[in-house]
Amino acid sequence: MSESVSLPALGESVTEGTVTRWLKNVGDTVEVDEPLLEVSTDKVDTEIPSPVAGVIEAILVQEDETVEVGTALVTIGDGSGAAAAEEPAPAAEPAAEAPAAEPEPAPAPEPEPAPAPAAAPAPAAAPAPTAAPAPTAAPAPAPAAAPAPAAAPAPAASEQPSGVVNSGYVTPLVRRLANQHGVDLNTVTGTGVGGRIRKEDVLQAQRAGSTTDTETAAAPAVQVSELRGTSKAMSRLRKVVAERAVASMQGTAQLTSVVEVDVTKVAALRTAVKDEFLAKTGNKLSFLPFFALAASEALQTYPIINATVDGDQIVYPETENLAIAVDTERGLLTPVIRDSGSKSIAELGAEIADLAQRTRDNKLQPDELSGGTFTLTNTGSRGALFDTPIVFLPQSAILGTGIVTKKPVVVTVDGADAIAIRSTVYLALSYDHRIIDGADAARFLVQVKNRLEAGDFRGSLGI
Repeated sequence: MSESVSLPALGESVTEGTVTRWLKNVGDTVEVDEPLLEVSTDKVDTEIPSPVAGVIEAILVQEDETVEVGTALVTIGDGSGAAAAEEPAPAAEPAAEAPAAEPEPAPAPEPEPAPAPAAAPAPAAAPAPTAAPAPTAAPAPAPAAAPAPAAAPAPAASEQPSGVVNSGYVTPLVRRLANQHGVDLNTVTGTGVGGRIRKEDVLQAQRAGSTTDTETAAAPAVQVSELRGTSKAMSRLRKVVAERAVASMQGTAQLTSVVEVDVTKVAALRTAVKDEFLAKTGNKLSFLPFFALAASEALQTYPIINATVDGDQIVYPETENLAIAVDTERGLLTPVIRDSGSKSIAELGAEIADLAQRTRDNKLQPDELSGGTFTLTNTGSRGALFDTPIVFLPQSAILGTGIVTKKPVVVTVDGADAIAIRSTVYLALSYDHRIIDGADAARFLVQVKNRLEAGDFRGSLGI
C-alpha cells in the first residue's frame, strides 16, 4: 500500500515552496523522520522528513519546481511500485512510469553497452573448445547480478581521485574545500544532518593530519573556482534577498557611521575566563556576545535605533529582538534572539551558537527568522576591517563588527602620551536617515564604545 507525502506548512505566512534538492531516489529505502528532500521558501530553506518508513516509489515534483502547501511530493510504499518501475528501465525508459523513470536517467544507458558485447560473443564462443566459454560466462552474469547503478561510482572515482564524494549529499563548497586541503572525503565522518559532511568536518580532518606534506604545501596556490566561465540560476533565497535589498535601498535613506573601539580589557577578560566559561556552558566565548550585550543595552537607552516606520508613525518596540547574520552555503540568513536586552553574556552566547548551527543545518523554524528589530553582523569573522552593511526593512539600523586586531595606539599614562599595543575593532552602524539623525547614531555608538572599553562584564557573564 502506497502513501503520498505532501508539502507541509512551513510557517504562518508561507503558502508555497520550491524543491531544491531530492535526497532520495526512486527505489531507495527511507526511515521515519529521515530527510527526503530540501525545500526553499521566502523565509527559510529546510529539509522535509519522511512521516513513514518504506521505499520511494515515485517522485511527483521535480527539482526547481514551485508548488503550493499540501501538494503531493512523493509516493512511499512497500517497494512493489518501485520494483515494477525499475524492471523495464534497462530495456526501455518509456515502459516505466514517467515519475519513476525521470529521477534515474543515469542507470538507463548503463545496461546498453554491457549486453552488446555479451550477446555477440556468446554464439561464436559456443562451438569453441571448453576453454572458450569460461571467459564468456564470467561477463555474462555481470549485467544481471550487478545492476547498472553499482558500476557508476567506479569511473567517477577514477576521474576525480582527489576529494571524491562518496556520500549521498556533499555540497560543491565542501568538495572544493576538501580538494584545496587534500582531504579524502572517504575518510571523513560527517556531523551534519543525516551524516552530511560539513565544512567544519573537512577542516577538522585537515587539522588532524589527514593531508600529506605535499598536499598541504600546495594549498596556498591559487584555486580556480568551478563556477568560472559558467552561468547559474539564482536560488529562491538569493532572489528574495536581492529583491529586499533593492527595495530597502530605494525605500529608505541610508548612511553609515563608524567608530574605533579599544577592546583590550574585553580581550583580557575573555582570555581569563574562557576555560571556565566553556566548562560551565559548553560554548566557546567569542567577542560577539559582548558586542550583542553592549548593543542591546544601548538600544534601551536610544530606542529610536530600534524603531520602525509605519506610514507617518514611528513605532518603538517593547523589546530588543536582535537578529544575528549567519553566513551559510545557501546565502545570508538572520535568525532572531528575542528580548536580547534581558539576557546575560552566557545566554546570548548559547543562543548565538545554537541559532548559527541550526541555521547552517537547515533546522530553523520559519518564525525564528522573523520579528527582528535590529541586526548584528560580524563581518570581522571573515577578516574584514569594517563595511557599510545594508539595513533591511522594516528595521531601521544594523551594526557591523569588524575584525579584532592588535596595533600600536597612543595612550595616556599618568598624564603623558605613550605608544602601546592594544586590541581594537571598528563598529559600523548603518541607519535609516528618515527617522535616525547622525547625532542619534553617534550617541548610540559612543555608548557601545564606552561600555566595551570599560570592560566591566564580570557581573554580566552569567556563569
